[in-house]
Amino acid sequence: VQLQAFGGGLVQTGDSLRLSCAASGGSFSAYGMGWFRQAPGKEREFVAAITMSGTNTDYADSVKGRFTISRDNAKNTVALQMNSLKPEDTAVYYCAAKRTYYSRIQLQDSGGYDYWGQGTQVTVSS
Repeated sequence: VQLQAFGGGLVQTGDSLRLSCAASGGSFSAYGMGWFRQAPGKEREFVAAITMSGTNTDYADSVKGRFTISRDNAKNTVALQMNSLKPEDTAVYYCAAKRTYYSRIQLQDSGGYDYWGQGTQVTVSS
């Protein structure tokens, strides 16, 4: 599975941005999907995840209520709608796909993902 993330950019505090991730080369609907981010000098962290069917979603506490993850299995895409952006949201954002998982909590662990996109930079100015 190849993943390509796009949609990042430079925005101001309070703005919105929508990231998208396009998948190819595999059965997209068979993968749980996640968004992670990595800020300079920090470890990669979980942002949001969505199960294969799209029925269940999970979010990091820092983005809950501001970010929404969604997927379109017919179009092989997963999106991250980011509202009320803050400077601390500045990071490179990565989408990832995980083939096998037994619980939703596993989708929050970056170490368990099978495929990663190249990342897209999000910069929020104050």
